[in-house]
Amino acid sequence: MKERSKIFVWSLFDFANTSFSIVVVTFLYAVYFKKTVAQGLPIGDLYWSIGTSLSMIITAIIAPVLGAIADYSAGKKRFLLFFTILCIVSTSTLYFVGEGQVFWGILIFILSNVGFEAGLVFYDAFLPEITAPKNYGRVSGYGFGMGYLGSLVTLAIAYPFIQIGDITTTFPVSAVFFLLFSLPLFLFLKDSRLEVQNKQSYLKIGISRVWTTITHLKNYKNLALFLLSYFFYIEGVNTVIFFSGNYASTTLGYSNSELLIFFLTVQTTAIVGSVLFGIIADSIGQKKVIVISLLMWLITVLLAFLIEDKNGFYIVGLIAGSAMGSSQSASRSLMSKLTPPDRKTEFFGFYSFFGKSSAVIGPLVFGSVSFLSGNQRLAIISIGVFFLVGLLILFKVKE
Repeated sequence: MKERSKIFVWSLFDFANTSFSIVVVTFLYAVYFKKTVAQGLPIGDLYWSIGTSLSMIITAIIAPVLGAIADYSAGKKRFLLFFTILCIVSTSTLYFVGEGQVFWGILIFILSNVGFEAGLVFYDAFLPEITAPKNYGRVSGYGFGMGYLGSLVTLAIAYPFIQIGDITTTFPVSAVFFLLFSLPLFLFLKDSRLEVQNKQSYLKIGISRVWTTITHLKNYKNLALFLLSYFFYIEGVNTVIFFSGNYASTTLGYSNSELLIFFLTVQTTAIVGSVLFGIIADSIGQKKVIVISLLMWLITVLLAFLIEDKNGFYIVGLIAGSAMGSSQSASRSLMSKLTPPDRKTEFFGFYSFFGKSSAVIGPLVFGSVSFLSGNQRLAIISIGVFFLVGLLILFKVKE
């Protein structure tokens, strides 16, 4: 298979899986959970933050071990298939969650989000296999660009259901979308397989390899610094993703149709941001692009805190979309550059661990501040601290 074909098939998975993140995590289910399942009560933000945090804790714990097992057995595709099926089946089941069913609403969401997030560990680890290091920035950008394009297409498909108020049908619709467009990766992209000598328990191998990496992290000081920086700034990004729908709906009074237009705006600029900054990253370096995107995030948070006008909030969406696309894309390609080739899936497991464990604190801070103060504006400004700390640590990372 030619490199271009590999990149296209790989990026199609990004196109597929963002149907889940836009419909369930960011927009429709997030708002449906607060308004219908949690009956519009302020504690709904806290319930939602608990659900997102638990799913991220589970992923954070299992990701490095699964990554190490995948490196040992060269079985990335099998693990990716398992977690993709878990996400698709659970997302479909959200159709049956109704008013007041908070427990089931959180439990099924946790299962679907674990499937989505854990799958990304193995998907991201394919990047060093499909292209040369000099192209990591643009190829990662193409993937995220395809992802945001996928979310635009998903929103277009969901629009008729939103118009008639049939929100629950959008959940199985997004699951079918994920299924259809993820198939090419499983059918056509080859996994580099190894002959395993002296077969041992996969769990034992996974845990021992992770322990070895942790005890030798001093040998990877630069990578450890980057992961620490990533832990903080991706905390802010994840929290914005989890709560932007609720914030626009609750604080600014957006209707579902207005939310749709807002997210279309965000996704469009995210496509431009991920592709454009991905290409720029290969020229000026991933670190500089991440610094630029973090400054954009700080401006976004400040504007979100200050702006009270519905229309003005679209400006926030424009900047946030560009920052989201560029920060995620450049982070993945910088990680590919800093990672030892023989342990790429394991280190992407750690990348996932830092990304997911960070997403525990941010949503809980936002949910708690919102619940205790009854003011989501105070909650949104608290997120700026995470971007600032991440930026300061990033200055110490050598590219």
